[in-house]
Amino acid sequence: MTGLPLLLDLAGRRVVIVGGGSVAARRGRTFSDAGALVEVIAPAVNPELRSTAARVDERAYRSGDLAGAWLVVAATDVAAVNEAVAAEAEQQRIFCVRADAAAGGSARVPAVYATGDLTVAVNAGDDPRRAVELRNLIAAAVDAGELQARPNRPAGIGSVSLIGGGPGDPELITVRGRRLLFEADVVVTDRLAPRSLLDRLDGRVEIIDCGKSAHRHNLTQDEINAVIVQRALDGKRVARLKGGDPFVFGRGGEEVAACIAGGVPVQVVPGITSAIAAPAAVGIPVTHRGLAADFAVVSGHRDPGRAEAGWNWPELAVGPATLVLLMGVDTIDGIVSELITHGRPADTPAAAIHRATLPQQRVVRAPLVDLPSRMRDAGLGAPAVVVIGAVAALGW
Repeated sequence: MTGLPLLLDLAGRRVVIVGGGSVAARRGRTFSDAGALVEVIAPAVNPELRSTAARVDERAYRSGDLAGAWLVVAATDVAAVNEAVAAEAEQQRIFCVRADAAAGGSARVPAVYATGDLTVAVNAGDDPRRAVELRNLIAAAVDAGELQARPNRPAGIGSVSLIGGGPGDPELITVRGRRLLFEADVVVTDRLAPRSLLDRLDGRVEIIDCGKSAHRHNLTQDEINAVIVQRALDGKRVARLKGGDPFVFGRGGEEVAACIAGGVPVQVVPGITSAIAAPAAVGIPVTHRGLAADFAVVSGHRDPGRAEAGWNWPELAVGPATLVLLMGVDTIDGIVSELITHGRPADTPAAAIHRATLPQQRVVRAPLVDLPSRMRDAGLGAPAVVVIGAVAALGW
C-alpha cells in the first residue's frame, strides 16, 4: 500500500466492526484498547469480541449501518459482504479496513509496538507476516538497548523510577525496567545491580555509583535520597537501579517516602529477588510438594547473638519449612548455631549460592551444622544466598 501513516485518536469515537469471528475479535481488542466505542454487527459473535464491544447487534449487515462511524472494519467470511461494507464506507467518506482483501479497503492496521510514550507502526506492503517480523525485531532492539529511543523533551518536573535489576544476570531485568533505564538522564546504581547494562547507556547519561556493600558506602541512605530527589526536581528522569527487588531489603520504601515528601513523581518497577532466583539458578525450589509448603526470607546482616537485633529464633528454627538468608555470609556461624540450639536439626540440608546467575556462580551444599566450615573451605564469600531446609537437597 502507498499511503500516509497516521495515528488516530479514537477515544470515545464509534468504530463499527462487521463480522464476529476471531479476526474481528483481534481488531475489536485493538480498537477497544485505544478507547474506541466498538459496535459489532454480525449474526454470531465471538465471546472475546462481545466482552470488548460497547454494543453488539446480532444480525446481518444492512446498508446504512455505518452512519456516524469514524472507522469501519469489514471482517466477515463472505467476500461480497465485505465488499458492500467497503463500498458504503467509501460513499460515506469513512475509512475502511478490509480483513479479507487489504487492497479493497482505504485503511490498514499496522503491526504496532508501543512502550511508554513510544509507538512504532509497521506496514510491509500488505504482507502482515513480514510487518510483524520487522515489528518484533524493532521491539527486541529497543528493549535490549541496542536501538536507542531516549525521549527528548525540555526540562521540567522530573521523575524517579526505582528499578529492580534482578539477581545479577542483565537478561533477568524486566522489559519495563530496561526501557526506563535506557530512557534515564541520571542513573543511581548499587553495587549488586546489573552494571553491565550501564555500558550501553547514552554517553550523556549521568551515572552515580552508590557502591553500597556490607562495610562500605559511597553514599549514605540519606545522601541517596537527597540525590534522587534533587535530580528529579532539576527536571531529570532518574533511574534508581538496584539489585534484586527494590522492596526486598533494598530500602526502596525509604526512597519512595523521600520522593513523596519532595513532591517528586515516583514509580516502582519490581525485580526478581535473589531470594528466589539464586536457589532456582541451582535447581532448588523454595517450595516443593511434600517437602516445603512455605518459606521465609531473612536478612542475615544482624548480629545473631544480640537479643536487640530482633531475631525470633524459636519461630525461625521450627517454623518455615525453608529459610532463605540474604546478606548472611559474615554471620553464618552464629545463625547456624542459634537455629540448631532452638530446634532445627543439625543434619538439615543447606546450600550457599555465590553470585547466582552470573558466570562466577558457585554452590556449596552441606548439612546445616557443616555449612559454615564448608563455605570457608571453598572460599565462598559475599554475595551469597543461603538456603536451609529439605529443598536444599534438590537441584544440581
